[in-house]
Amino acid sequence: MGAPTDAARAEVLAARAEVLAARQGLEDEIVRLEAAGRAAVDIPARIRRQPAKVGGAAAGAAFLLLGGPKRVFRGARRAIFGPEADLPKSMLPAEVEATLRKLGRDGDRVRGTLEREFAKYLETTAPERRDRDLVGVAGGLLANILRPASVRAGREFAERLFDPDAPSFAEGLRKARARLDRSGRESHSENLPKA
Repeated sequence: MGAPTDAARAEVLAARAEVLAARQGLEDEIVRLEAAGRAAVDIPARIRRQPAKVGGAAAGAAFLLLGGPKRVFRGARRAIFGPEADLPKSMLPAEVEATLRKLGRDGDRVRGTLEREFAKYLETTAPERRDRDLVGVAGGLLANILRPASVRAGREFAERLFDPDAPSFAEGLRKARARLDRSGRESHSENLPKA
């Protein structure tokens, strides 16, 4: 009867050792996570150590968040092709108003006439519009090509901004371990039998 009990005891001890090792691994990971979090949010310390790098990352992130690439693209387009014309206050010139009045008072008939005439106009001017819109299509394609690059750059700026640097991480790691040691000693002293 002693042999199965010894084997069971060995299994229990091995399982206990695994649990203790896993607990220690978890504690180490918690300490590293806390240190990384402390280092990432310790912006003032990072500014003191590397003001240009932090300032550049913050400026780049702000540039992307405020729509900088889109504004630069619009400005470049405006510089190359000139400003876009504003919409007129009245969409219909006086001649068109006079012609509409000549068509009569029957709104459905006037609407049908306008639709047919406008459709003919669109068909005759379609090749000219296609040539003119080629510039717009090229601009749209360029914007779609640049969008993933600007999103990637934004992610990199954000990662650099919140990436813990080595001194901050080491200091955070030291503080987290000290806090864990203090809390471990307090909980250990509570578990000791009172004399």
